[in-house]
Amino acid sequence: MARVAARLSANGEQSTHPVDEVLPLPKLALYGFQHVLAFYAGAVIVPIIVGSALKLSPEQLVYLINADLFTCGIASIIQAWGIGRIGARLPLIQGVTFTAVSPMIAIGLGAGGGTAALLVIYGAVITAGIATFAFAWLPPKAFRTVMRLFPPVVTGTVITVLGIVLIPVGLNDAAGGLGSPDFGDPKNFAYAGGTMLFILVLMKLGKPFLSSISILLGLVVGTAVAFVLGDAKFGDVGNAGWIGVTTPFHFGVPKFEWFPIVLMLIVMLITMVETTGDTYAVGDIVGKDVDSETVARALRADGAATALGGVLNSFPYVAFAENVGLVRMTKVKSRFVVVAAGVFMIVLGLLPKAAAIVAAVPHGVLGGAATVMFAMVALAGIQTLAKVDLKEEKNALIVGVSLAFALLPATVPVFFTKHMDPDLSSLLNSGVTLGATAAIVLNLIFNGMAKDDAHDAPRVELPAQPVAPPAGAEKAADEKAPADAKAADEKAPAGENAPAEEAPAEGASDEEAPADKAPAGKAAAAGKADDAGTPAS
Repeated sequence: MARVAARLSANGEQSTHPVDEVLPLPKLALYGFQHVLAFYAGAVIVPIIVGSALKLSPEQLVYLINADLFTCGIASIIQAWGIGRIGARLPLIQGVTFTAVSPMIAIGLGAGGGTAALLVIYGAVITAGIATFAFAWLPPKAFRTVMRLFPPVVTGTVITVLGIVLIPVGLNDAAGGLGSPDFGDPKNFAYAGGTMLFILVLMKLGKPFLSSISILLGLVVGTAVAFVLGDAKFGDVGNAGWIGVTTPFHFGVPKFEWFPIVLMLIVMLITMVETTGDTYAVGDIVGKDVDSETVARALRADGAATALGGVLNSFPYVAFAENVGLVRMTKVKSRFVVVAAGVFMIVLGLLPKAAAIVAAVPHGVLGGAATVMFAMVALAGIQTLAKVDLKEEKNALIVGVSLAFALLPATVPVFFTKHMDPDLSSLLNSGVTLGATAAIVLNLIFNGMAKDDAHDAPRVELPAQPVAPPAGAEKAADEKAPADAKAADEKAPAGENAPAEEAPAEGASDEEAPADKAPAGKAAAAGKADDAGTPAS
């Protein structure tokens, strides 16, 4: 399936697809910074959770966070800008996957904790990244065969599961952040509710530009209000250093052990399903054709970023679903906005003071904005499921049962913590893992392997061009309806002239006319879009 980077306007001139549009620098900076704020909490929470579980010192924890931001920036630029056949060239932010948290903690604790545990984790991360990168270079026919495992009923379910699993993360932030002394304080919910209301009002009443930066403005205004009321603390900014350079293998040479590697390979299989779903979802949102080669390029970026993460003291990477929700909300489709966000992340990774300012956004404010975005992620999954015939009982069962499995870890956590082997629990204690696995297995049971083109990608607005049109046909198509009807009457063979009242209305395409009454030569031009720019089928 051909991928088209440009469209033709109604007058036949080439125009840039919104995904490939380079916006003015001020807009790039604003939209890019908004993406950073939207993903920041999700990005830094993984190194914080893993570092705390492994009993790292505060200095080591800060280093992990800066390394994560730095690598996120590089990974996002690779994914959005593209290097050769690496990177989807779509507005996809790369972030550390939540799916890897429990397995990495299990690997680290099994290695004794501390920096020694990080070396074992990084060995597994590097190996899994290289394996993912190599997998995405399978021959096209073999790769398309694998992609048949992920029809819309699977990818739509996975994205919906991601949104549903992430919504509680946003709500926990809205409550003040898990483990905080004021968790559940009504004041935190007031900040969250106020931020959410401000965003929704902007989306409803604001001009297009204001609506497109509603998340950013909500976070800024919410933080300003919290600062005035004494609930936003910037004391850590003064304590943070000015420069913090991330160096390869900062904690030592990685160690490669077979069980951690196997565990991380399984994690990457799940993240490949996530990235596949995110790629199709964002392609749907921005109106960009997505095929198996696009997915392969996205997975190559995942693999390269994950291997790079192991080298630069970070963790496995995946296309971040949170920012897919942001793209849907703001309708800003340019991939260069993500490139700008990547530059911001690199700067934050090199400037601990700048990262400390962003980190000072209160949990309640962040939770209000995050909950809106995570809900939009779930909606992106539902949009993909709209392509599925859910009147078919087997498809409805696949979606419903997969959602039920996804809710199991959050609903009955004791089953995983007390009644399951720790190694197995570290893999299965994840709603995304269970939901994605259930969707794939159930789809194979009920539907088997999908057809090659199971995903009906959005059509790119590129009118098909006529092959050797008869002289004057193009001119006739561009004239007003009465003139067009007259021209048709003159050109049609005797006995086939259509009555004047049956001539196509102004702006209608030629192919709408009955085939047996079409003027001579116009069959060759079937599919040609008219002045209204109707896409070719």
